[in-house]
Amino acid sequence: MLAAKGVVGLSDVAGIKKEAKEKKATVEEILYERGISPVDVAEAKSALTGYPVRYLEGRSLEGEILKLIPEESAETYRIIPLGKDEGYIDIGMLDPDDVSSQEAVKFLATKLNLPARIFIITPPDFDKVIQQYQSSGGEITKALGEFKKESVKPARAAEEGARESVRITEEAPITKMVSVIVRNAVEGRASDIHIEPAREKLRVRFRVDGVLHTSLSLPIDTHPAIVTRIKVMTNLKIDETRIPQDGRFNLEMLGRNVDFRVSTFPTSYGEKVVIRILNPADGLSNFADLGIDGRNLDVLKENFNRPYGLVLITGPTGSGKSTTLYTILQALNEEGSNIVSLEDPIEYYVPGVNQSQIRPEIGYDFATGLRHILRQDPDIIMVGEIRDKETAAMAIHSALTGHLVLSTLHTNNAIGVIPRLIDMGVDPYLIPPTLILVVGQRLARRLCQDSRKAVTISGRAKDIIEQEIAAMPDDIRKEVVKGMPGEIYQPEVSSTCPKGTRGRIGVFEVLKMTPELERVILTNPSDATIAEEARRQGMVTMRQDGIQKVLKGVIGLEELLEVI
Repeated sequence: MLAAKGVVGLSDVAGIKKEAKEKKATVEEILYERGISPVDVAEAKSALTGYPVRYLEGRSLEGEILKLIPEESAETYRIIPLGKDEGYIDIGMLDPDDVSSQEAVKFLATKLNLPARIFIITPPDFDKVIQQYQSSGGEITKALGEFKKESVKPARAAEEGARESVRITEEAPITKMVSVIVRNAVEGRASDIHIEPAREKLRVRFRVDGVLHTSLSLPIDTHPAIVTRIKVMTNLKIDETRIPQDGRFNLEMLGRNVDFRVSTFPTSYGEKVVIRILNPADGLSNFADLGIDGRNLDVLKENFNRPYGLVLITGPTGSGKSTTLYTILQALNEEGSNIVSLEDPIEYYVPGVNQSQIRPEIGYDFATGLRHILRQDPDIIMVGEIRDKETAAMAIHSALTGHLVLSTLHTNNAIGVIPRLIDMGVDPYLIPPTLILVVGQRLARRLCQDSRKAVTISGRAKDIIEQEIAAMPDDIRKEVVKGMPGEIYQPEVSSTCPKGTRGRIGVFEVLKMTPELERVILTNPSDATIAEEARRQGMVTMRQDGIQKVLKGVIGLEELLEVI
């Protein structure tokens, strides 16, 4: 076949076969020695066998895909998983004519209860995937073997002394285990690492796109050494296991500095550790990346850059409030402004902003910090969170005295902020002259644009969509109806997107202060009356914003209903 295509001469064919026999090598190996491209060889195999070629083109496979075929099977039978797509498992093979490889594929297809689709792959792509195996589970397995081989009983710092515990954690196996766990989490786009001891196992889970999944399980005897290693990196007290501790460390990974926030928590089986990954690649987005658009973006841009007042971002834990806060802060960050922030912790470092980490254990909390910030001649003040009455009072006072204050508050939606401030002791008459904007938000998983599945809008989905469209402001409703598609999309797994979703996007609502809303606050500030006035002024609710993203194919309807 290669001769027919002119890749090798007809006169060379016999010589290649003879050389292979003399060297006890395959014809393919001799071809590579003679400089024939792996791509040419793969295309020739495809023409002979009828199987298509699949090139990785530099793409790495996700961990969920690698788990479809064990590393040992991949190396033994020279096959790799390429993903699940359209109800099939896609498998790459170096030699589709090899009988043992064919039997292995049949076994895997039966085990997974999925028919297999075979693709030809090149040796460089095969080697790259094997390296991926070895850089994740393989390294952990090797380190675990070395750890056991040393036959060192892990020291429980509280019982056997900190010095011995430190010595153990400086040994290569434990250092390697922790490094691989952290690296895999960053490469896998995880936001958090959970290290959880149980009776017999140590479970390591990653939170990706808001969902926890198990990455690996380790023997429980590795737990004390792993925790101590993390404490050493974080400068925590390694001999204190009875109370929670917090700290942070920094590593250079993937060509950038990544911050990690560590929290330990005592449980019945030992200390649980949660590591929040503060990846600079995830922060300092623009409004479009966040998902703020249309009416919400217009209202936000028209109002957040006032010279004084209060802007609040609200939502439950993990809804992306801090990212939105940093995005607004970045938009306001100009040479002529003095910006000071109080944070717990500092999640992203912003050039030009004077960022301060609060330390409640020494009496430096948000309220105390706010009092001192006012002596720093600030134009803009960012407070990480309004947690108590004193901080709320100081934030209102700062806004009243000519400063722009940005902060977050825990409520279910934008409307709930006003009753919440009143519950925290803020006098209703102080809210209208200070509160400029409230941004409510949730995070929803984005559909993979290259593998989403179109479904006709009908039945329950149609009823929900029509109900939300009917409640939209008139101008928005007319625009949505005019561009109404006949289909929406739902997630579908594929070789490039094993979960059907990748990343998250915000769904938002923006409530602005108006004279009409001021009258409601001063007369009857209940959720119902505030919601009625918000609708009257044309506020787009989170659910309505989400429906627009569903109709645009950005998120799935079921995902929207799950988060709101």
